[in-house]
Amino acid sequence: MNTVTQAALDPRAPGAERVPVTRAPVSVVIPCYRCEKTIEEAVASIAAQTLPPAEVLLVEDASGAETLAALHRVAAAYGTDWIKVIALPANGGPSLARNVGWEQAQQPYIALLDADDTWAPRKLELQMAALQADPSIALIAHQVPVRTRGTPAPEPHLPAEAQIVGRRTLLVRNPFPTSSVVLRRDLPYRFDVGYRRSEDYLLWSQIVFSGYRCAKIEQALAIANRREDGEVGLSDDFAAVHRGRSLLRRKLVREGLLTRREYVYASAAGMANKMRLQFLRRMRHLRRLATSHGQA
Repeated sequence: MNTVTQAALDPRAPGAERVPVTRAPVSVVIPCYRCEKTIEEAVASIAAQTLPPAEVLLVEDASGAETLAALHRVAAAYGTDWIKVIALPANGGPSLARNVGWEQAQQPYIALLDADDTWAPRKLELQMAALQADPSIALIAHQVPVRTRGTPAPEPHLPAEAQIVGRRTLLVRNPFPTSSVVLRRDLPYRFDVGYRRSEDYLLWSQIVFSGYRCAKIEQALAIANRREDGEVGLSDDFAAVHRGRSLLRRKLVREGLLTRREYVYASAAGMANKMRLQFLRRMRHLRRLATSHGQA
């Protein structure tokens, strides 16, 4: 695998004079829903890559004229030859948005990024180097810690080695944060639009359990920006997430990708994880109560 060899305009300085650079054979797909406050920072982190991708696809999920206008402003700033805005006619959720971007992508690799997350500058450089060293890898990810917005990702430790992730890990937890994933465009699976929670976990499981080699760099090459007070997301409903993961395990059994023994093992691990999260949530609640009483 080689980087794109043709000269391309440098997208890293909107409005400034641009110079030819080498681009990675990667299409970045970002599902966009009411993301006008965060999308500029997300795209700036893509443009700041030491090895920038060949194209960026912003898939607007019918969230309104304000978001669409913001996406077009970002595309115009960096160049519509590099950033393409895809407007969906009706809201379909992040799975559909990612699938639409995936299908319209022109490059052999897809990189996923959420509109409120940011990449470290060497993220693509290090992942593409790992793929070049082992072209049999179909998916590669890395750590994505949750931090306060504006926190830079730490400098990577070199060499950034990729470790193969086996099916046993997927039985217990989701090791691949969505905004860390680079995967082959030609893989036969897509995000299941029937799932609003754990749809990423389902896709990674289908890929791994089908026998594809998947890997992870155990370093933080992106930041998931902590939500502001009062903001919630789909993953905050622990009970719903647990139900979703139970459904995905059953789906994997029906597809012949998970054995009955693995199903029992994964279900027990899921229940233990649910209990752990409930305990941690309860402890955080008690700490907040103690703090508020102490200030009263």
